Amino acid sequence: MEADLSGFNIDVPRWDQCTFLGRVKHFFNITDPRTVLVPERELDWAKGMVEKSRMGVVPPGTQLEQLLYAKKLYDSAFHPDTGDKMNVIGRMSFQVPGGMIITGFMLQFYRTMPAVIFWQWVNQSFNALVNYTNRNAASPTSVRQMALSYITATTTAVATAVSMNMLTKRAPPLVGRWVPFAAVAAANCVNIPMMRQQELIQGICVKDGNQNEIGHSRRAAAIGITQVVISRITMAAPGMILLPVIMERLEKLRFMKKVKVLHAPLQVLLSGCFLIFMVPVACGLFPQKCELPASYLEPELQDTIRAKYGELVPYVYFNKGL
Repeated sequence: MEADLSGFNIDVPRWDQCTFLGRVKHFFNITDPRTVLVPERELDWAKGMVEKSRMGVVPPGTQLEQLLYAKKLYDSAFHPDTGDKMNVIGRMSFQVPGGMIITGFMLQFYRTMPAVIFWQWVNQSFNALVNYTNRNAASPTSVRQMALSYITATTTAVATAVSMNMLTKRAPPLVGRWVPFAAVAAANCVNIPMMRQQELIQGICVKDGNQNEIGHSRRAAAIGITQVVISRITMAAPGMILLPVIMERLEKLRFMKKVKVLHAPLQVLLSGCFLIFMVPVACGLFPQKCELPASYLEPELQDTIRAKYGELVPYVYFNKGL
């Protein structure tokens, strides 16, 4: 029997985005690392199915499971603002495989200065690409701005890691293992705002409840970027804080002393175990489609809204990015 898809809206998430649990389930679905292995032709099929569903011309015989799978692939690989296919490394579904390798090696090779500098540079290069890929695409960023953002964030991360390494030379070994997290947290506070500075300068696109664009708000941009910074630090925190404690104890075991070559692969594996849960949890801390009282917007934008609608729209909505 053919499924009745007349009431199906492919743009509505499967789970309630007003609840934390609903958002976590949603991001578990679209940050599934297995989707990075899906071939290009299958991603193009998913985009075609989503576009057909939006137009109400789904091919006869299409099952609901097929549309849900197409939606999963589309949400994981295509930008929500532009509909363009995102580069693989910048997708949130690549956070687990990419992040586990970088985090594992940052935590393992924290003792020598060249290793600290190299892995912090690798991490910030990865973060810069992720931040750019998942920005609010309604605010274009120039090549000059991207280069400045990248250099600033990388310099911040390296400077933090190097200076803290020097300060903690005489501290207990565990304190030294926490230096990479301090550097990552500091760099996130710089990398994300810098990479998305155009939103802070020109404002982020805000819409009414019917998805009509009503202006650009710098205050909305500041809120969205702040939430993303908190999410990214939360994403890294459990693994980079707890894993050093675990490794500190494991490395004291006689067996572990004999297989030092396995320490780095073990840290990478354990980092992946943390990230596979923390990526969706951190992404789900705040709704991706933010709701903001219009009374919080800039006075001039409120005046524009009143002039256009006759009264102040109670709430505006915007994509905060990831």
